[in-house]
Amino acid sequence: MAASKGERTKERIVEVALELFREHGYDATTMRMVAEAAGVSLGNAYYYFASKDLLLQAFYREVHEAHVAAARPLLAAERTLVGRLRAVMLAKLEVIEPYHRFSALMFRSAADPESPLNPFHPAGDDIRREGEQLFAEALAGSSTKVPKALAAELPNLLWTYSMGIVLYWIHDRTEGRERTRKVIERTVELIASAIKLSSNPLLRPFQSKVLALVRDLQPLRE
Repeated sequence: MAASKGERTKERIVEVALELFREHGYDATTMRMVAEAAGVSLGNAYYYFASKDLLLQAFYREVHEAHVAAARPLLAAERTLVGRLRAVMLAKLEVIEPYHRFSALMFRSAADPESPLNPFHPAGDDIRREGEQLFAEALAGSSTKVPKALAAELPNLLWTYSMGIVLYWIHDRTEGRERTRKVIERTVELIASAIKLSSNPLLRPFQSKVLALVRDLQPLRE
């Protein structure tokens, strides 16, 4: 189905806003500049996006949807737990790589607890839930049996882990983000091994303590 005129206008506004952010910086770019570059009235720009932060949030949504679309075919071809976790994370890198120079701008906004770009801000609840669902799919489709109690908490833990990897990626200046790729390779192996070990009855007391800690941290998501 073809995009509506309103959808095309929104896409155009986001596209030119990102260009202006890169060229002039976030603070120096005004909504008036965005409207003029997009060929719309200032009122129309505000109709679609009430603030510059919401423009970045729209971009964040586009990147997230591209990540999910890129990861699912990889998951369909992989059954090992480590392979599925690796697929999700490497798909993330491939999608966000074109925006590496722009990422520091987003991070400055995302670090503010009051910003709608903050991963724990209520404005991003839907994207976070969808991100967790992607990890839930990665777990459910693997050949490794995940204990029921752990399976309920792992998607959130893995999503939080992925945010940490993105932060590392932002600061990675190596060619092709090679250091970040190595970190992913090593950490997904450790995570997969830890999940497999969690099935050991001798480790259930430790697992209970870890899950209790995770639940204690849940208010950070509200």
